[in-house]
Amino acid sequence: MLELKDFEAAADRLKNVIHNIPLSTSATFSAMTGAEVYLKYENQQKTGSFKVRGAYNKIMKRYAEGDLHAVVASSAGNHAQGVAFAASSVGVKSTIVMPRSTPIAKVSATQGYGADVVLAGNIYDEAYAKACEICEATGAEFIHPFDDEDVMAGQGTIALEILRDLPFVDMIFVPAGGGGLISGVAACAKQINPRIQIIGVQAEGAPAIANSFRAGERKPSDSVHTIADGIAVKTPGEKTFEYIQKYVDRVVTVSDDEIASAVLLLLERCKQVVETSGAAPLAAVLNNKVDVKGKKVVCVLSGGNIDVSFIHKIVEKGLITRCRQLKFSVLMPDAPGALERFSHIVAQQNANIILFQHDRVQTDLEIGEAIIHVVCEVGGVDHAKRLIDTLGREGYRVFTSQI
Repeated sequence: MLELKDFEAAADRLKNVIHNIPLSTSATFSAMTGAEVYLKYENQQKTGSFKVRGAYNKIMKRYAEGDLHAVVASSAGNHAQGVAFAASSVGVKSTIVMPRSTPIAKVSATQGYGADVVLAGNIYDEAYAKACEICEATGAEFIHPFDDEDVMAGQGTIALEILRDLPFVDMIFVPAGGGGLISGVAACAKQINPRIQIIGVQAEGAPAIANSFRAGERKPSDSVHTIADGIAVKTPGEKTFEYIQKYVDRVVTVSDDEIASAVLLLLERCKQVVETSGAAPLAAVLNNKVDVKGKKVVCVLSGGNIDVSFIHKIVEKGLITRCRQLKFSVLMPDAPGALERFSHIVAQQNANIILFQHDRVQTDLEIGEAIIHVVCEVGGVDHAKRLIDTLGREGYRVFTSQI
């Protein structure tokens, strides 16, 4: 098992490579939760993710041993960039296998670090199988994204930095996919201070570690479906699960809506671009998955490599989740002036119509009726309720599932 000296050795290898990013406190999130909330911005890390820590530690350790000539990795993107960066820094050829669903930004960034990229499969596990084939055919060394103790030691250096900045931290929330990050952080932190609680966070659509943790044995998921592509892993690692069982206190899950809302809050309140998997820890804290009141809490925001074309989808989903946009339908007379009257009422309530669809031909409509489908900008749940209540008092039948 990894010892504290392994994490310290990894930190020494990384000291002139990675960015030293101190913890940041958030008054906004602290007020929302009743805790002292601190954020570890690994989205600002070199290559845009914590993954460079483990990849660099592994490759530098193997390179020093003198027999590393080529490497292969499988990754949804962040480990890919870490491996490509580390390999190119010592002139070692790297081939990265990525799922076909990987955001274009991550593919381009990986190629920019000098790697050959192969797209294969729809999820990480299928890309992993292809990477193993390439290793067998070429004799290159496989750099596992999580189930490797040298990789875990590199990721665990985050815990050394957290405890340097906040020695009396009570809880550390960590995203969990294959388990490399949470294993490293948990093993390092617990060996320094066993009272620290380590909370793993998974997406509801990819809950393999959560299910395995409850069962006390590895339980692969039948399928994965989540916007958090960085933690969309069907099967936890064998080695990582041993560490999780030994050191992790709890594993919780968050919905895609909760993740999207956290991404949007980080954009609005902290001016930080954080990818969906990286926002999962904050989503868990904000949605009371664990009681954090009165505690010093750190959320590890593990990466920021989000496809720019995907951000607007996340923002839209976050706006709907937080009731900043209200979708509803209204039954009204199909008569001159009806739309003008409706629009006037909406305007009086300071709501802004951003989408409008008029339907006269829905089969269950009476002759002389129409239904309109509307999306409005509103200020939140209370504002939305006032608008719906006002429309009801004015005689409209309103249909919405949001409130």
